[in-house]
Amino acid sequence: MTTTTTAPADKLWGGGKSPFNVEYGKLMMWYFLMSDAFTFGAFLISYGTIRFSSVGWPDPNKVFKSYPFAAEHANAPLVFVSIMTFILIVSSVTMVMAVQAGHQMRKKAVVTNLILTIIGGIAFLSCQAWEWHHLFTEGAWWGRNPFPNADGSIASTNFTNYFFTITGFHGFHVFSGVIINIVMLIMTLTNQFEKRGHYLMIEKAGLYWHFVDLVWVFVFTCFYLI
Repeated sequence: MTTTTTAPADKLWGGGKSPFNVEYGKLMMWYFLMSDAFTFGAFLISYGTIRFSSVGWPDPNKVFKSYPFAAEHANAPLVFVSIMTFILIVSSVTMVMAVQAGHQMRKKAVVTNLILTIIGGIAFLSCQAWEWHHLFTEGAWWGRNPFPNADGSIASTNFTNYFFTITGFHGFHVFSGVIINIVMLIMTLTNQFEKRGHYLMIEKAGLYWHFVDLVWVFVFTCFYLI
């Protein structure tokens, strides 16, 4: 007779086991992430097509050179966005620790690491809000691009249109992830997972959070490095 190691969390499909031997909710999360990956992929492919078919493009070292509390003409290319990236990576680590603690049924560790993950997400969003505000004060917005191309020629609005659209779309995902993790934290504090006998929902939330972090790597590369 065969048994499964995740019996408390298994969902049945018409009286049988999932054809992929994966819990139903987790499988649906993977489906969602795949569809979301296609959306981000379409955005980034479209951006790359316009970027490399254009005669000129703004130099990211000239655009993203400021940071909070710096002098008006600060010149520290990519320092601020590197801090943002580090914050998001650390939050991914704490999410891993929350999932691991859930597997071990350690409620206190789950709570601690979820709080740290939430703080990391809020910190990232705060940094992004400052960056958007700073660019806006310089005259950048949808339909407006004050930054010249790297060769000094006048740039089109394609750069700012894509930047605010894609980073805004990613920021919305981070915001959604923070809300999801807050819900997970409340459910943990109210012993919902202890009653169920497993923390499987924490793992699903972790999948989403890691996806958001992975997407940022591509966004960071496309806008800030190339």
